[in-house]
Amino acid sequence: MTTEIIDAECLTLTRDLRRRGATVLAVFALVWAFAAGSGIASVPVAGVISALAIIVTSYALVTARRGTAGPVTRTVRLPEKWNRWVGLVNAGELVAIFAVIAASNASGHPEFIPVGICLVVGLHFFPLARLFDQRQYTWTAVSLSAVALVGLAVLAADTSAETIRAVVGLGAAVVLWASSFHVALKG
Repeated sequence: MTTEIIDAECLTLTRDLRRRGATVLAVFALVWAFAAGSGIASVPVAGVISALAIIVTSYALVTARRGTAGPVTRTVRLPEKWNRWVGLVNAGELVAIFAVIAASNASGHPEFIPVGICLVVGLHFFPLARLFDQRQYTWTAVSLSAVALVGLAVLAADTSAETIRAVVGLGAAVVLWASSFHVALKG
């Protein structure tokens, strides 16, 4: 293979991974925003949050599509068998999420679910930062973990499960939208 073909393949892979990453981040931000809305007692306020979430997510998806079409300033350097490791990290995340749900429900404390899931999701971005060669996923990991800790503090203040869902859901949504826009626009 010539260097031009390899370079073209690397550029295509970099764009594809950025587009997919920005898209997945935006979609999961929407899920967290809906979770936040479910914790807000005022139906009109929850409706406004849901509508704004749909608008922000739509814009993020358009940005993911258009933003990744521009010039690639840095190509990714993926470790060997990166896709296998990504699968294992995501499978581990899924198992940990189910464990959080099961343990929280079994202990009679379902209010811990959003905090635990946010922490699991945050932690799973640490290895993804290396596997996808996306350094910004490290700040995604730190920020989501910080949101989980804020949720834990809100939980310790003896607030309702709804308040915890609202706080953690909105915090996680904002972090994931910011990450989506950053990946799409900055690579």
